[in-house]
Amino acid sequence: MASVMLNGDVIDIRFTGWERMWVGRERFALRLAAVRHAAPVDEPIRLARGARRGYAVSGFAKIGVWGLFGGPRQLVAARRGQPGLHLVLDRAAAGGEFDEVVVSDPAAPGLAETIGRATRGRP
Repeated sequence: MASVMLNGDVIDIRFTGWERMWVGRERFALRLAAVRHAAPVDEPIRLARGARRGYAVSGFAKIGVWGLFGGPRQLVAARRGQPGLHLVLDRAAAGGEFDEVVVSDPAAPGLAETIGRATRGRP
């Protein structure tokens, strides 16, 4: 399972060896300034939509990149039965690759609250 850490003003998402194959990277780091909205979600696999490059077992797991031909481009590492973190990004500020990040993490509610507090009151 991917791990999400907040280090100062950087959100660092590190993927396991198996997930790396599907997301095409070992880690994804972005500045808090790139986050427009952060929310905890009970069923993160339901958020992944559109055409994909990745792994999907219906109702169990979705790992990879969704939204290839339209809609928001999403970086996804989500599993059934685990809380998730949904980040809506400013694509340009996040490096131009993704509009959203959806990741399962047991600490998702606390992370969403911390990220939300850090980004509140920004234009």
